[in-house]
Amino acid sequence: MHSRRFISSSPRPLRVVMILATLAIVGTLLILPLVTVVTEALGRGASGWLASVTHADMISAVYLSLGITAFVVVANSVFGVGLAWLVTRHQFRGRAWILAATELPLAASPVVSGLLVILLYGRNGLFGEWLAAIGVKIVFAWPAVALATLFVTLPYVAKELVPFMEAQGSDEELAASVLGASAFQTFVRITMPKIKWGLVHGVLLASARSIGEFGAVSVVSGHIRGETNTVPLHVEVVYNEYDFVGAFAAASVLSFFAVGALGVKTLLERAGSRALKKGQEQV
Repeated sequence: MHSRRFISSSPRPLRVVMILATLAIVGTLLILPLVTVVTEALGRGASGWLASVTHADMISAVYLSLGITAFVVVANSVFGVGLAWLVTRHQFRGRAWILAATELPLAASPVVSGLLVILLYGRNGLFGEWLAAIGVKIVFAWPAVALATLFVTLPYVAKELVPFMEAQGSDEELAASVLGASAFQTFVRITMPKIKWGLVHGVLLASARSIGEFGAVSVVSGHIRGETNTVPLHVEVVYNEYDFVGAFAAASVLSFFAVGALGVKTLLERAGSRALKKGQEQV
């Protein structure tokens, strides 16, 4: 309310300057780079763009990125829901430390995350000799890419769900338990419908970060064509080979995914707002 009053009471020249400054920042930092990527990607025409994005290495990178993202979404959903339920439905010592530790991947550099994977699972790492003895290869293979991506995306679902579940409280769940519902029935029929929009939002954020992750993946992948290169790594490899059109074509695919994820997020937020408003009216 205060912000609306400030805007409505601001002098017209000030409002015009603020709007123009906002448009200039958005256009310079967001719209212009996106337009540049698409323009450069079409440097050899639509046929050149299509040839670049259907190249065998690019197709392999897309499949790997999608597979890693699917793994990350499932793992993050299980971890995020479990952690949110633990810290919002139970009071115990060390709760604040658990929440702080969950945010560690957001504070640490992605490169550090990749190095941690190497220190744990590399040939000379903590588990390296044991893994080598049983013939399991982690580093410079897709499992290391999956682990590094999981580490950097781990907080996203939990950070969405914890405040969501704290705000909603546990009265309905306690009532269901008193009436004889099992823990599973309570979760499926009471908890899950209440947190579904927060879960979807967290999944979208984790997916977007997973698709675009570069630093941690670059450290552990080994840049092996057709095996460990995700789409961001493919962009780097092709760009370093001076195939600028191919690099921008691959980058355009990432851009389209980002725009699509933003569109889905906006639609889901509107649907969630309508559902919440409808529920309030029924009450």
